[in-house]
Amino acid sequence: MLLDYFAAMAARSAVAPARWRRPFLKWLDGIEQGWAIPLLIVAFAAAWLVFLTIAYLSGDLHADALETWTIGREFAWGNAKHPPLMGWAAWGWTLVFPLNDWSFQLLSMTNAAVALWAVDLIVRRFVRGDGRAGVLLLLMLLPAYQFHAQRFNANTVLLAVWPLATYCFLRSYESRAIGWAIAAGVFGALAMLGKYYSVFLTGSFLLAAIAHPQRALYFSSWAPWASALAGLIVLGPHIHWLATSGAAPFAYAMQVHGGVPFGPSFLEAGAFLLGIAATVALPAFVWMLSAGRRLSLFGADFRAMNPGLQLLFWIFVGTVALPTLVAIVVGTDMPSLWALQGLFLLAILVVCGASYTLERLYVVNLVVMVGAIAAVAIIVAAPIHAYYRNNINPNERSYYRLAAFELTKRWRAISDKPMPAISGDDGLAFATAFYSPDHPVYRRPFQYQYTWGMPRVTTLEKGWAAMCFADDQACRGWMDKVVAIAPEFTRVDFEVIPYLWGRAGPPGRLIALMMPPQDDRPVATQAPSTAASADFSSSHRQPAP
Repeated sequence: MLLDYFAAMAARSAVAPARWRRPFLKWLDGIEQGWAIPLLIVAFAAAWLVFLTIAYLSGDLHADALETWTIGREFAWGNAKHPPLMGWAAWGWTLVFPLNDWSFQLLSMTNAAVALWAVDLIVRRFVRGDGRAGVLLLLMLLPAYQFHAQRFNANTVLLAVWPLATYCFLRSYESRAIGWAIAAGVFGALAMLGKYYSVFLTGSFLLAAIAHPQRALYFSSWAPWASALAGLIVLGPHIHWLATSGAAPFAYAMQVHGGVPFGPSFLEAGAFLLGIAATVALPAFVWMLSAGRRLSLFGADFRAMNPGLQLLFWIFVGTVALPTLVAIVVGTDMPSLWALQGLFLLAILVVCGASYTLERLYVVNLVVMVGAIAAVAIIVAAPIHAYYRNNINPNERSYYRLAAFELTKRWRAISDKPMPAISGDDGLAFATAFYSPDHPVYRRPFQYQYTWGMPRVTTLEKGWAAMCFADDQACRGWMDKVVAIAPEFTRVDFEVIPYLWGRAGPPGRLIALMMPPQDDRPVATQAPSTAASADFSSSHRQPAP
């Protein structure tokens, strides 16, 4: 009965739409004129940028984003923890934009916008008009392009690269043109330089090429070999770096994610699939409600799927099946979070593979739903989150900037040279490198992140600082060991207090070691504990005058 009611409503709306729907209908008319889809993507990115700005008024950048900037401070072909693409992106971004929170939040949402634009490049090869909007609107109901996207890291950099690589591979497979083949190889390699998890994407390209009915035409052409050669050329410098550096990122990955016994790894694979299902639950429900009784056509539509969609189908199968199998066989955990950048394939298959186009009533309802979620997030959720994180339950992000500024002030009291290096708690070290006016270099090698290695003597001689949260026993114990090998030091215990809208939040207690350059060291001292609020902090962290 409910489905019949919606169907009747859609028929009436097609003949005599409500007045409030008419601007949306005009927008739908503008899709093939070229302005409606860019407007949708820009509006989505802008709305969630506003959300991030408000929600984190009393919270600094996520440690992942700060780490990304730290990795990208210098252009390099590799890093002991992650492949280099995310660092390259941050490095290039900061050549143009300033080093602050809004800049990196803009980077995150720009990446999400490029990802949606790349998806539309694929979609427009199969549907026109309202169908293009339908795919993007369903994707905007996922948490991938706003909440997940805010942490610009090795995972989120793939949001844009995966659809771009898929688009080039689709064009290469269809046309077998050398240009598209080279582009497919280049973007496939860039995906690998983003995160090694992308081996499942390139593996899925191979699976799709073999499973597709036109495989003979493809493999008898120069296209696959041109793609492989182009990919190897792009990956070449990184492969050389891996070979000469002991393949540290692989060791890191196995140290953190490997060594899982068969039983738990089997459960991890199941959780991976359940996580994907839970992630797509909302857009899937919306689509089923809109399609109604036409869902019975699914089988016939699947059998009639055109060759391009068949290729995308096998790519999607590969991106889900291959990591599931690897988790079991290799014995590793496999968070479903890592699969978010590939879910655009499912939306394309569902919408573009249907033999029908949703009535405009449902498409407009989708627009309203996406807009309403963003509006509620901005007006209600963002201020509540900011208040909660400042006044009720702050986390480490509430103190990053304040701690960095306070440590810089303490450093300048004992040395007239800029702070050259920072270590200690990773989040605090990344934050100090980013927020401190001195921008010290992060000096805890990534391969030692989980072993608390001692700083080198040469590092201490050039000047060095470290900072921990006072309740972090592991970090404090490491500091005690550092003191034992470095007799000249200054230790400070201090508090920083976050402020939001003139209200003080709970103080954060920190401890720090400071060792000025060898030619600039005073007699070793033990500074008294003090409570402080950083005098370098931005205005939203200070009490109202």
